[in-house]
Amino acid sequence: MKWHDYTGVIHLHSAYSHDGRTPVPDILSAARASGIDFLMLTDHSTLQARHDGLEGWHDGILLIVGQEISPRFNHYIAFDIGIPILTPEDGVPPSPQTYIDEVRSRGGIGFIAHPDHEGAKLFHVKHYPWLDWSVTGYNGIGIWDFMTDWQSSLKSLPSALFGYFFPALAMRGPRQATLERWDRLNQKERIVGFGELDNHDTIRKIFGLRFSVFPFERVFKLVTTHLLTEAPLTGNNAQDIRTLLSALKDGKAYVAQEYFQQAKGFSFTMTDGNRSSTMGDDILSRDPLVASVTLPSKGKIRLMRNGRLHHEAVSRRMDQPIDDDGLYRIEVYLRALGKYRPWIFSNPIRVGERT
Repeated sequence: MKWHDYTGVIHLHSAYSHDGRTPVPDILSAARASGIDFLMLTDHSTLQARHDGLEGWHDGILLIVGQEISPRFNHYIAFDIGIPILTPEDGVPPSPQTYIDEVRSRGGIGFIAHPDHEGAKLFHVKHYPWLDWSVTGYNGIGIWDFMTDWQSSLKSLPSALFGYFFPALAMRGPRQATLERWDRLNQKERIVGFGELDNHDTIRKIFGLRFSVFPFERVFKLVTTHLLTEAPLTGNNAQDIRTLLSALKDGKAYVAQEYFQQAKGFSFTMTDGNRSSTMGDDILSRDPLVASVTLPSKGKIRLMRNGRLHHEAVSRRMDQPIDDDGLYRIEVYLRALGKYRPWIFSNPIRVGERT
């Protein structure tokens, strides 16, 4: 099957958020200049952008309006929920299981946001991690969050200035703790991994100088999420939104950092001679299986099984026989400016009945 690959950005904030300042039309213009196909807006505690008629196609970019549910900890982003889910600004915050269940009861989908966010003490950036891992019923978690990654470089004024002017060089990739947790969770049930931008374009003052953190045109290629669909998008707002949300829910997705090299053209499949499966699929077969990876340019390909390195190659293509059950996913590192840098992280394919 030929999949249709759409490049998007999930989790971002506009002037509709109390801590955002960029109007949606300006964000769309920046996305268009960056080659983005879709945006999934997640303003705090509001769906006003939808009520104002902004959800849908805008000259080649599909805007999907969701919400970030954001008490002090345990932030959650939700889509297709109809009306906002509000939490008290003061007093005891609700159990996160409460709003996870509320999203499900409305027929929506929800995702744990920036699960290992640590903030930056030196610059008085609060930490917003996910704390309650007893919860159930969520669809996925953010495995690579730009703000979590970038803020980890804010250890001193020189490192902060370097990270501000060269954010792609400061990024280290998904947290190892995040990936390990994601792998463990996927042993029990499908937990989709997606990329987060979490950009607000806020103004910060350092020594009296004003800095925008960040203008959207500077960051749209830093963490993207690609969604795969069986059929092309049609231009119909409601139908195409359903198609992309379904692809995300099913894990037909991979996450990329595209500052140095675009990721479109990446593919990861399992083939048993009769059929081909891709990210988000379960394959039950006793026939010989081959894991195949194709890249748009050469990179270090790491085939992971149940969170452990199974095979590695530096190439544009890898074809590896698969003999064991397990969860298989791909990590790719691109050599740029003298070192291998994190590039592509796929959702897994689940393989069973190998014995």
